[in-house]
Amino acid sequence: MAKGNWTSGSWPWGGFAFGPARFFEAGRRARFFETGEIRIAILSLLSEGPKHGYQLMKEMEERSGGVYRASAGSVYPTLQLLEDEGLIECIQEGGRRVYHLTDAGRAELARDPDTVRRIWERAEHYESWGECVASAGPLGMTLFAPLSDLARASFRAVVRAGSRPEGAEWVRQILERARHEVDQVYPGKKKEV
Repeated sequence: MAKGNWTSGSWPWGGFAFGPARFFEAGRRARFFETGEIRIAILSLLSEGPKHGYQLMKEMEERSGGVYRASAGSVYPTLQLLEDEGLIECIQEGGRRVYHLTDAGRAELARDPDTVRRIWERAEHYESWGECVASAGPLGMTLFAPLSDLARASFRAVVRAGSRPEGAEWVRQILERARHEVDQVYPGKKKEV
């Protein structure tokens, strides 16, 4: 089993990105940002005010509840590309490169408000998931392997069911019963997260 840190995005349990947005995506680990979205996310963050690269990375991590951790290898090349396109400008301030949105960047951002909305709605969902995992503490981390196995088995069953909707419905009912049973463990101690 690969070792990783759940907050770093290197998931120790394999090909599943846990979170309400999706468990599984076509046989590969789901990504927080789809193709081209990190670019829009950076423009969106810069529309709130100038930031340096590290601030952008921290903001993306915070908005995802720690589930997504931007790497310098994804943020800085994107910043360079945005600067080359004239959508942002970089100014040296206090020994740091601080990025500012240009008028062209604002226009680019305004062209696709639905993507901006989708990105930050997804971040809110992940933030809730991150809070839930964090509140479970180290003992909660022991659940990831069985959750991964359950999710994998559920998707395999749905694939085997093919186009028969009753197969997917059967799996959904089993999962719903399991959720109900788990909710009954220490019912007086339920905590909304």
